[in-house]
Amino acid sequence: MTETGSTDATGSAVRVRMAPSPTGSPHVGMARTALYNWAFARHHGGTFVFRIEDTDVARNTQESYDGIFEVMRWLGLDWDEGPDVGGPHGPYRQSERSEIYADALARLRDSSRTYDCYCTTEEVEARRKASGSKIVGYDGFCRELTDEQVAAFRAQGREPVVRFRMPDGEITFDDLVRGDITFHTDHVPDFALARANGQPLYTLVNPVDDALMEITHVLRGEDLLSSTPRQIALYQALEEVGIAKFTPRFGHLPYVMGEGNKKLSKRDPEAHLLGYRDAGFLPEGLLNYLALLGWAIADDRDVFTLEEMVEAFEIARVNPNPARFDLKKAEAINAAHMRMLTLEELTERVTPYLQRAGVVADPVTPEQSGLLTQAMPLVHERINKLTEAAPMLGFLFTDEVEYDDADVAKLLDEAGLGVVEAAREALEALTEWTTPAIEEALRAKLVEELGLKPRVAFGPIRVAVTGRRVSPPLFESLELLGREKSLARLDAAPRAAARSAAEQKPVEA
Repeated sequence: MTETGSTDATGSAVRVRMAPSPTGSPHVGMARTALYNWAFARHHGGTFVFRIEDTDVARNTQESYDGIFEVMRWLGLDWDEGPDVGGPHGPYRQSERSEIYADALARLRDSSRTYDCYCTTEEVEARRKASGSKIVGYDGFCRELTDEQVAAFRAQGREPVVRFRMPDGEITFDDLVRGDITFHTDHVPDFALARANGQPLYTLVNPVDDALMEITHVLRGEDLLSSTPRQIALYQALEEVGIAKFTPRFGHLPYVMGEGNKKLSKRDPEAHLLGYRDAGFLPEGLLNYLALLGWAIADDRDVFTLEEMVEAFEIARVNPNPARFDLKKAEAINAAHMRMLTLEELTERVTPYLQRAGVVADPVTPEQSGLLTQAMPLVHERINKLTEAAPMLGFLFTDEVEYDDADVAKLLDEAGLGVVEAAREALEALTEWTTPAIEEALRAKLVEELGLKPRVAFGPIRVAVTGRRVSPPLFESLELLGREKSLARLDAAPRAAARSAAEQKPVEA
């Protein structure tokens, strides 16, 4: 017999879901799957359901649960139904749906699609080794037990698990990403739906939830592809017992690969989502890059907004081949989105990072706000992540500049300190402290009179005033810093150089 995983879901209003488990730190694979589901729902004017699969009590943590919501909200992937917003198909946490699963299990046990299994894992493995079978999984030993065999197992004190009886033949379905896929059920062993204590397993609760929540399309990772024929067969059973109305359509998204061409795992540092927020990524920049891990808006275009993605997203255009996570490209995409922000938006985004670094107060004082407004145009095109604002602008908001030792050692040597002394002389004579006047005085003294190249002339001043070689434009920075602070920092340059030299001098034994 051949069974095909057809569905009438195509004719229904689109309903997709994201169903993470709170068992670890949210990772990029989860976000990419959530993004594709969200974009698919929004593109088709459908519903995005967010539910929590928390039946694995031993591994669930409140920290992980909170982290999932935190990262989804940071990314801006809003949902229409979920634990916090409710909806017509709740509850949206599996731990609150026990009675629903018990009812589904009872209905299935009354059907011909399931049977009680009394075998131990050791017995199954021993039979597999004895037969020489290479098929890993249950061998169907308990499919047709006699009453006497059941009584004997019961007499031994054994309690059965409920197994699903896979149909004979082939199961074919049209994968939304990969096209027609066929599995022969000889290679799909009967699987357990509940433990001996009656606790339902993922193999039951996931399809039951999808059925009752009327999920029309299941977009999920390629690693779950092998379980699809089991779910399709189970959906048909759920239809027979009045739980499911149809079988959803499936689409299996490509692997995200990490270093060494291995699948990116939760243990890989680049997999942790909240790390990107802490590192100063924009959510829209990160989502743009994650979208590229299997999909493209156009062959010659990498940067786009979420609104543009929603308009263009078609699941059939997802590439089934594995996608490699490239941190440098992710940073480049993020930098492009930084340039798309207005000055007001950028200021709003960097402020929490400046507060976290202690650069400005929380709340920001009026004086700091005014200085920030003047400074942001100087760095708008220079910072690629939000975290770069603090080291770039910190010198403007403090009396004690923090020096980079490597930059001091390189540029505040004897020659550099001579440049700083000459610059101080030129600047002290100024009658007005404006960017044009500062630039004219320094160029006249250092470039024209001393014959220095601009890079040699201005590098030592930049380090003396800001503490770093990389900073906002020098002349504008000096104006914002003010005459008094600027001259004081030029005066302090020799002491900074001496401290740096002393700290780097090796200690004699």
